[in-house]
Amino acid sequence: MAFQPMVAIGAQKIFAYEALLRGKDGSSPRDVFRQVTPDTLYAFDQKCRTTSIELAAELDLAGEGALLSMNFLPNAVYDPKACIRLTLEVAKKTGFPVDRIMFEFTETEQVDTQKILDILTTYQRLGFKTAIDDFGAGYSGLKLLTMFQPDVVKLDAGLIRGIDTSRAKQAIVRNSIRMLEEMGILIVCEGIETEDEYSALYDLGVDLMQGYLFAKPGFETLPEPYWPVHEAVSMPQSKRL
Repeated sequence: MAFQPMVAIGAQKIFAYEALLRGKDGSSPRDVFRQVTPDTLYAFDQKCRTTSIELAAELDLAGEGALLSMNFLPNAVYDPKACIRLTLEVAKKTGFPVDRIMFEFTETEQVDTQKILDILTTYQRLGFKTAIDDFGAGYSGLKLLTMFQPDVVKLDAGLIRGIDTSRAKQAIVRNSIRMLEEMGILIVCEGIETEDEYSALYDLGVDLMQGYLFAKPGFETLPEPYWPVHEAVSMPQSKRL
């Protein structure tokens, strides 16, 4: 696993580290996914979870209050309560706090909406944080938000790329922020690669950000982020960290 930080700009703190799949030598996740079959999907998903938690505990990821954010494969979950048992066992064994674990669901994977709702509500009830990843690029989007409000929504990188020169993207992100804040949901903008993209988002009031500008994923390490030069301010979302 590699870890990439999500940063809270106002407080200059690490909000979370996202666990990202890599090969044993740090190679691309594509090489690993090619070996996964429908018969091994469940075991693969479980192994990714347990490895992420064990390594995060070893690196003391939660020591400064950061979250461990893990992606999960909805199609690998046949029963939310049964499939979460091993995750809970490993968290208890390693001493990693359950309330510091966040599960990301990417809406680009077409899955039955009721199944997603069952998984997310079960995880939330057990004390895990929940997040919708790649928001704005998938199948369910706003419809899912009417039925379930996660702790975090991550705006798709496609909305962020070149936002500094696109009035349309700025309008979409500005109004998405307003909508999500009214629902009490934290917003993370991901895929930030340039200072200009960062400045545009900063001016829009975005506090939580992720992207190569701040840090590339660190293989089995917790990379320290780069902090763009800006006067430290207390943004509204920082209060909820």
